[in-house]
Amino acid sequence: MQKRNFKVSVITPLPNYPTGKIFKEYKGKFNLTSTKNDIKIYRLWIYASNSKNKLLRLFSMLSYSFSLICFFAFNKISKTVFVQSPPLLVAFTSMFFLKKKSRKLILNVSDLWPFSGLVLGAFKKNLTYKLLENIERFNYKKANLVLGQSEEILKHITSLFPNKDIFLYRNYPDFNTLKSENKISSDGKLKIVYAGLLGVAQGIFKLCQKLNYENIELHIYGAGSEQGKIEAFIKSNQHLPITYYGELTRNKLHKELQQYDVAIIPLLKRIYGSVPSKIFEYSKFGLPILYFGGGEGEQIIEKHNLGWISEAGNYDSLNILLDRIKKNKFALRQRQRIQETATEKFTKKLKTLG
Repeated sequence: MQKRNFKVSVITPLPNYPTGKIFKEYKGKFNLTSTKNDIKIYRLWIYASNSKNKLLRLFSMLSYSFSLICFFAFNKISKTVFVQSPPLLVAFTSMFFLKKKSRKLILNVSDLWPFSGLVLGAFKKNLTYKLLENIERFNYKKANLVLGQSEEILKHITSLFPNKDIFLYRNYPDFNTLKSENKISSDGKLKIVYAGLLGVAQGIFKLCQKLNYENIELHIYGAGSEQGKIEAFIKSNQHLPITYYGELTRNKLHKELQQYDVAIIPLLKRIYGSVPSKIFEYSKFGLPILYFGGGEGEQIIEKHNLGWISEAGNYDSLNILLDRIKKNKFALRQRQRIQETATEKFTKKLKTLG
């Protein structure tokens, strides 16, 4: 946006994701304003938490909503505002307090809440769920334009508001990479990598438990609510070839990814509307992908021949597929082709937002 001569500012909580704790360099601060690359960043107070306690998570979202209301009351807000959803309540706060007709509100929907929470078992169909559905509809109704990161998200929105202006906006990566070299896995074990959030939806703890390690190694990067369980499992099963590296900066992680044979993208359950952005990032490195999540992400892998798919939640089928990949080395020779496909298909093509 800045390169297209827009004056850009960002409003965000004090950094705490995904640990649920305010980062060390920001502790003790109520808010902080800084400038980076000529973009002004307003970091507001939040009661940070990634607790499984629903009341604490709710209080965390409400605390940031309160900070937003105070910010809106005492600061001049741009005529065009991008609002991120989820978090659903934070998006609602923004849409409700910024809904003047003279202002354009652009809602970016990366996951369908509360429906995704229902699938993952975080919600039950009750009065609270009905209230969240009403909040979701309010957000869509008040948006001048809705960006969706999957075709399924846009289909859901137009089923509620058929005349709503929508735009498919994939979260394509924007970084330079070295040309990938075709390689075949060594005679050793197949090196599989997972890098990302260690949350409930990804199910990495269960993946650790269910994999057959006869012909594979599992390498894990990231942080999240399941981190403790994963570390404990590795400690009590030191005979298994699982290695957890913690968090790395993006640049360091990109260098590490080059050494692996296959990247796995799992979801514990098929979630309607979900298209993990890792698909586009891994393929830009030429890294073959094993997708274990169903839905639209699975269709992208198949359409562009980026790797393999396995039925979400079917670990027996997953282990059979991993054994087949190791034995016949299928597609491990195709890193250059995958990278070329990603360069051609997964590159941002910005359009002017009227």
